Amino acid sequence: MPEGPSVRKFHHLVSPFVGQQVVKTGGSSKKMNPAGFQSLWLQDTQVHGKKLFLRFDPDEEIVSPGNNPLSEPLQKEWKEEAGHHQEVSDQSSLSPGGDDAVPSGDDGLQCLWGDTPAGGAERWLQVSFGLFGSVWVNEFSRAKRANKRGDWRDPVPRLVLHFGGGGFLAFYNCQMVWSSSSPVVRPTSDILSEKFHRGQALEALGREQPVCYTLLDQRYFSGLGNIIKNEALFRAGIHPLSPGSLLGLPRLEALVDHVVAFSAGWLRGKFQGRQQHTQIYQKEWCPAGHRVVKEALGPPGGFRRLTWWCPRCQPRLSLDEPEQVQPS
Repeated sequence: MPEGPSVRKFHHLVSPFVGQQVVKTGGSSKKMNPAGFQSLWLQDTQVHGKKLFLRFDPDEEIVSPGNNPLSEPLQKEWKEEAGHHQEVSDQSSLSPGGDDAVPSGDDGLQCLWGDTPAGGAERWLQVSFGLFGSVWVNEFSRAKRANKRGDWRDPVPRLVLHFGGGGFLAFYNCQMVWSSSSPVVRPTSDILSEKFHRGQALEALGREQPVCYTLLDQRYFSGLGNIIKNEALFRAGIHPLSPGSLLGLPRLEALVDHVVAFSAGWLRGKFQGRQQHTQIYQKEWCPAGHRVVKEALGPPGGFRRLTWWCPRCQPRLSLDEPEQVQPS
């Protein structure tokens, strides 16, 4: 599943089509009829965590720009990279243990959703991306390798929207549901929002459960996925299975710092055309030359995700030896 930085980029790719009418549709979606978008006007787009929201209306209207979820420096980079028109899925989609399911939690969203548009003029479409999920603009995704049968078949878009301005959007491997009301989001849980609430995140991390479970809880870290989880833990020198209650506040604060810094840096790199560099994710050796351990970790009865860590750089704390807090 694409993580927060990728979905922010998808939002950037879709935004230029706001104010245009859908004149032609296509796609393989059976649950949602693509023809239902015919003649609708795309009037707004929002992003929260790993979800993209598109507002369609049956009539044209003048729309003022909504709340931009990016900070001023990143808004500038949007404009500088406006010529970049395609986006591929995250590295996490390359791994069978990748972030292919939404972790527990409500993702900071409150809304009622359905498979068909509800009554009323305003219609919001929630788009949740799955494995290899992506958005392409004015071109279609092409096969990069043969499938298991040896066929070079291009991916089939779930939804294609052609607009009156001449361009089109192609959505791949995603789930879509309609709502008649706008999404009520909590930016305090979004790791890429300027309103991200560090205190709330620290309180959640301080629980007795392993910190790698808490990091994927979208109620507190919306947009955080498997890549960010692995990289932040390594850079903070914290073992994935360390209970948060055994870690001192400075270590937890450092972990949150790395979450925010890595996520923001990943997003900046996307707009600059740079591939994100990872130090531990899908690596066999850490930067210090130590052998990396790989294991699928997750809460009992919950989803397990492949996790990489260095036993030397990320020593595990025992239950009877909590981390000692240095006196000030």
